[in-house]
Amino acid sequence: MDWGTELWDRCDVIEKHTHSGIELVEKYVKFVKERTEIEQNYAKQLRNLSKKFNLKRIGKDEPDGRLTSYQSFMDILNEMNDYAGQRELVAENMLMNICADLTKYLQELKQERKSYLMEAKKAQQALESTNKQLETSKKRFEREWREAERAAQSAEKTDQDINATKADVEKAKQQAHMRAHTAEECKNDYAAQLQKFNKEQKQFYFTDMPLIFNKMQELDERRMRKLAQGYILFSDTEKQVMPIIGKCLDGITKAGTNVNEKNDTLVVIEQNKSGFERPSDAEFEDYSQGINRASSDSSLGTPKASIDLLGKNRGKNFWLFSKKSKLSPSTLPPFLTPPAPSPVNGPPSPKFGRDPLSYCLKEINKTVKPRISSFRTLRRSRFTPQRIPPAVTEDFTHLPPEQRRKKLHEKLEETGRKLQKEIDQSEALGKMKSVYEKNPDLGDAASLAPQINQTNLNIERLRGEQNKYETWLADAGGRGDTPRYKSHSFNNSDTHEPLSPDGAHSDGSTPDAASHAIYAEFDDDFEDEELAAPIGNCTAMYNFPGASEGTIAMQEGEVLAVVEEDKGDGWTRVRRSNGDEGYIPTSYVSISLHK
Repeated sequence: MDWGTELWDRCDVIEKHTHSGIELVEKYVKFVKERTEIEQNYAKQLRNLSKKFNLKRIGKDEPDGRLTSYQSFMDILNEMNDYAGQRELVAENMLMNICADLTKYLQELKQERKSYLMEAKKAQQALESTNKQLETSKKRFEREWREAERAAQSAEKTDQDINATKADVEKAKQQAHMRAHTAEECKNDYAAQLQKFNKEQKQFYFTDMPLIFNKMQELDERRMRKLAQGYILFSDTEKQVMPIIGKCLDGITKAGTNVNEKNDTLVVIEQNKSGFERPSDAEFEDYSQGINRASSDSSLGTPKASIDLLGKNRGKNFWLFSKKSKLSPSTLPPFLTPPAPSPVNGPPSPKFGRDPLSYCLKEINKTVKPRISSFRTLRRSRFTPQRIPPAVTEDFTHLPPEQRRKKLHEKLEETGRKLQKEIDQSEALGKMKSVYEKNPDLGDAASLAPQINQTNLNIERLRGEQNKYETWLADAGGRGDTPRYKSHSFNNSDTHEPLSPDGAHSDGSTPDAASHAIYAEFDDDFEDEELAAPIGNCTAMYNFPGASEGTIAMQEGEVLAVVEEDKGDGWTRVRRSNGDEGYIPTSYVSISLHK
């Protein structure tokens, strides 16, 4: 069934229907455009939201930067940013594949429909013109036929009139004959016009208009197919980004599963652990006997005045939660750490950065006895670190012991990297100098002398800094960690003497007595230490020769037991099945700890 056969007489309906179909396409294009605007605004708002809550200003060195909860939140923001990009891609594809394509097709559709309507209009005008000619010939035939009848009647009347002359009769007959001949010609013309009109009318209704209607039907069907493709593209555009959106959502899920509350707790402990020992019991001071608190058995030779001062400061307990201090800055202690417990309760902890004697001397010089009227006033006047920040010192004595050791470890690693870089540069300069000496045409060996001298000075300076940090680390109670760090340092040099794990040159030079005693003590402790239970396993990803003291060799794929975790210096203590123990680079193994 087609329009040309079934709707041959409904041209106005066909015209209205095709116009309505074009309006539907225009509405759909407008709908998709507004949808793309919504997508673009949505993507923009998502990006602004991600940017607003982005924590990039918190680096890994910040307190919260290493927490898995913060890292997972950053991953979620990144995934949301990627999700916004997919929404932008949806809007872009809809604009290009639907709106632009349908808009172009609409122009062609309107032009084609207009041409078909023009053809129908021309055919209609041609038929109307033939119809007008038919009506004109018909009216002329009717008029001439009536005139011929009147002329015939007049001639007959004249012929019967006895008074009419023969000439009048002949004239009347000739007039009637002429009118009859003209009427016959009009009749023939009318018949010809009628035949022509019927032929053109048949051509119009059975050939021309059905053909035009069928073309418009085909046009309308193509329009509907094109619109249906636009409907499908609307869905396919969404489906194309679904896999990536699914990955974004999977990434958000993974970020949630990556939150490790135990690890975050350990990070908080590692970052904030002070290393101080808990305050000991307060001693009874018998003022009824008129004497000060009895001195302890040994206090590193602390004089009586110093002991008295320690007793006064001992009353100032290290309160965990206290109100802001109301003491003037002149009455505040010079550093954050509380006084060391008296020797009665045992020797002072090595984690305490200063000995009691020096603390007493500084207190005598800097501290003014405050006027304390009651115990409540004493509680309110506790020292709060937020009021007067401690001065930053090169040996990090302003930090708590644990944080001080951590900072010193970081400085050792940084100095070691710089030293290795200078040693590598010195080796390169030495090789270049050797090449220039063998082949003077390549360059002047003497021109390298300033660079070589400067490099040697830098090496000596960095070695001095390294020894300085090692000494401070030993004073801070980090003697056991130092050999681990130095074992991976600079042991592959040809032009420079290698370094032993304790940082000294291995050319037979004698270290100072203090350093020798420190490392001898560490070796004794390491040898006497009982075998600790493994806390996990590790698998070697690379070969490690373990040529330095304190390290252990391993082969790729070898499985070792983890005895001690990496404490931030890049080394992990492991044990073989045969009992051999040593340190290996943490980055060389894949570690799995027991839960």
